[in-house]
Amino acid sequence: MKLPKPWLNAGYRNEPGAVAVDLSAVEQRAQDQLFVAQCSLDGLRDRLPLRWPTPPGTPPSPKKRYRSQYVYLGWDDLKGPSIPEHLSLFDITLRLVDYDGIRPVLARLLGWTSGRGWVPFDPVSLFLLHGWQIDNNWSRAETLRQLGKPANADYARRFGFRDGCFPTEGGMRYFLTTLGSNSTGDETVTVDEEQGIRIAIQQLNQLMEQSVLLLHEAGFISREAWEKALLCPDGMLHEAASRLRCTSVSETCYQPTSPVQLRPCPAKQKKRRGCDCDTAACAQICRHATPRDPEARYVWYTGSNRPGNPNEPTDGDEGGQPKGKGVYGYKSLRLQLADPIRRFSLTLLGDYMPANEREENPGAALLLQLKSCYPTLHVDAVAGDAGFGYDLPLHVIYADLQARRVIDLRAHETDKDKQQWPVRGYDDRGRPICPFGYAYVANGYDAGRRRYKWVCAHACQNKAQPVVRVDGAHYPPDECPYLDSEHPFGCIVNVGERFSDGSMRLVRDVPVGGAEWKRLYHRARNAVEGRHSSLEGRGCKRMRVYGDPRSRAMTFLTDTWDNLTTMARLAREATAAKGK
Repeated sequence: MKLPKPWLNAGYRNEPGAVAVDLSAVEQRAQDQLFVAQCSLDGLRDRLPLRWPTPPGTPPSPKKRYRSQYVYLGWDDLKGPSIPEHLSLFDITLRLVDYDGIRPVLARLLGWTSGRGWVPFDPVSLFLLHGWQIDNNWSRAETLRQLGKPANADYARRFGFRDGCFPTEGGMRYFLTTLGSNSTGDETVTVDEEQGIRIAIQQLNQLMEQSVLLLHEAGFISREAWEKALLCPDGMLHEAASRLRCTSVSETCYQPTSPVQLRPCPAKQKKRRGCDCDTAACAQICRHATPRDPEARYVWYTGSNRPGNPNEPTDGDEGGQPKGKGVYGYKSLRLQLADPIRRFSLTLLGDYMPANEREENPGAALLLQLKSCYPTLHVDAVAGDAGFGYDLPLHVIYADLQARRVIDLRAHETDKDKQQWPVRGYDDRGRPICPFGYAYVANGYDAGRRRYKWVCAHACQNKAQPVVRVDGAHYPPDECPYLDSEHPFGCIVNVGERFSDGSMRLVRDVPVGGAEWKRLYHRARNAVEGRHSSLEGRGCKRMRVYGDPRSRAMTFLTDTWDNLTTMARLAREATAAKGK
């Protein structure tokens, strides 16, 4: 049996006399000679330590003295033929990377503008301490207790803490609160000039951006993944640390009330009991609100992006409860880069918002930031769920990124009227339909002109059945103007950014449901679900910290450390493959 070329058929084992079987991701990477040569310790040896890529022009930290002082301590215990098994992925990152270059970045994110005043802990020490906490899924109290143990003295030394001088829980809380509060500044990106839609730029994206550039410069990301990037935007819901009291809580619930100016109750507006807010406990904020998570909101999540259970009733469960789950908290929106050659993914950029906020505008803003954050990245396709099937993100993908749109379809009531399909020229899946109700056949994507070609191929003359029968038409139709010899392929329709009626909602640059669509979309879903699983394993499904600033900073730090530990995992695998 002749197998396809390996770069077209990644993921198969080619053994004499054996049937082609799927390889695991680890096995596939082990057979990648370039990966093993570049990413093993032998390949990295001349470049170690990998230095944190401080952006050019970043001013140095104004603080001249610290209560701790991070200094890179080398990688002597990695100089053997293999990476010791007792070292965790976090331990490996401490040896592979010199984090000294992140100090001015963190000082800027913390808002330090003067060297005067109190003497803080080195921000690099706190960054590494939080990474240690995230990696072990500890609370602040447990993290500090572990830090004080003699058995963990090597961690304290590598973090830069000296003479048992460690931060308090308040110090760790300050680090998160300040990072999160300063993340959303005055800088914005304009998504739609006409409608005046501007989205705040998250400054904490700098940490994720620099971690990705660190991996790219070290050769961990394949050339194909960078030059023909598959991006995957997706949101993850995070339950707030506060317990839900009222599902209708809104911004007005946190405003003072008085007999002169009563606070409106959004629950009563929904014909629920709500709160009269006539007690002393409700004077400043409603007693049913959550004062430590004022930005958290409630949303009912149906889980529509998951495979359905065939036994589920269509109108809810036996008790009349609709399927899904209520979540009170926040949503982290992230942009993933999937590497199909080496079969892993990284988080490029992100945003953070209340759980009930829609994703299309922040998602479009993230896509617009790619050129400034990753100028050498070339995007080939963007795959996401139907939450991004709105005009703004679809336009940004097509016009600004000049990439293919592999976004799941967003349904509309008009799609149910099949008699309108021949009139508007396309069905409910974006497939062109001729005036007589016959479906066109996909004929390939023109990358130069950035349009998809569809042909009718004289379907009406080849005993094909129409998708929709048009009232008053004869079948097969003899009045079609494309039946003569001048039109050997019948009617040809080229679909670019929009359909001829100006609609963009169902336009896709890859036929929905085809082999190419499934390949890209499933790869994207695997990438985002991998990120969700990683964050859940690190304790970010339900936030362990209160408030938007701290939970915002925690998710950004977790994604940054997820990128860094992915690098350590790849280095360990490449080193193991090199030794075989």
